[in-house]
Amino acid sequence: MLRVAENLPTMTFQNAPQKAPSRTAAPSTDRILVVEDDRAVQRALRRLFEAEGYAVQTADDGASAIELFRALSPSAVVLDLRLPGMSGRDVCSAIKERSAAVPIIVLSAASDVSDKVLLLELGADDYVTKPFSPRELLARVRAALRRTVKASPGDQFSFGDIQIDCSKMEVVREGKPIAFTAQEFKTLKFMVQNPERVITRDELLNEVWGYHNYPSTRTVDNHILKLRQKLEKDPANPVHFRTVHGVGYKFIS
Repeated sequence: MLRVAENLPTMTFQNAPQKAPSRTAAPSTDRILVVEDDRAVQRALRRLFEAEGYAVQTADDGASAIELFRALSPSAVVLDLRLPGMSGRDVCSAIKERSAAVPIIVLSAASDVSDKVLLLELGADDYVTKPFSPRELLARVRAALRRTVKASPGDQFSFGDIQIDCSKMEVVREGKPIAFTAQEFKTLKFMVQNPERVITRDELLNEVWGYHNYPSTRTVDNHILKLRQKLEKDPANPVHFRTVHGVGYKFIS
């Protein structure tokens, strides 16, 4: 059971020091949507983020979370998996279908590797297991927001017969739109933003998934395979998404 002290920000979800996190003013435009059905945890998270200058909106079920997301367009979402009615997984998928660029940090008591892989495949940007330190959660939210800001310019890229519009999250091949999942698009975008450079699997995991202790790098290989199948003329002999054996991958335009 998660325990929350009522006198935040001096709270603890884990064996964290009884000291308020350092206060670094966040941009006033950054709004965090907290989706959590436990009211005590909900209040705790509101106090944590408001103490750092973020605007906070809360929802205690999946349906209201999606409605608030559509109405408010938050900068990031902190999402508990166990919700009444609509599951956290379905909420994650619905939000990413609407706006793949908005980071989602998942909270869950589950620590099973398969759960982590599933959530990250659905597009979640990070995964924090309960009980957790408020400082850790705050750091992960900040890191996710930084990655979003860094990747937010409306860049357009083209190579071969492929056109990519990052602002619209659209990929067109020979004049026809190609469907991508949220993580496939983020993988593609990172690759084309770093041409001619060898990118390790760990770097892709950290930069695209934002998860520094990912259970397996196999998911990177699977996503590169998907990019080849959708964008290479001959996926078995890729021209653009090349393997650097023993290291990772390289994008060649």
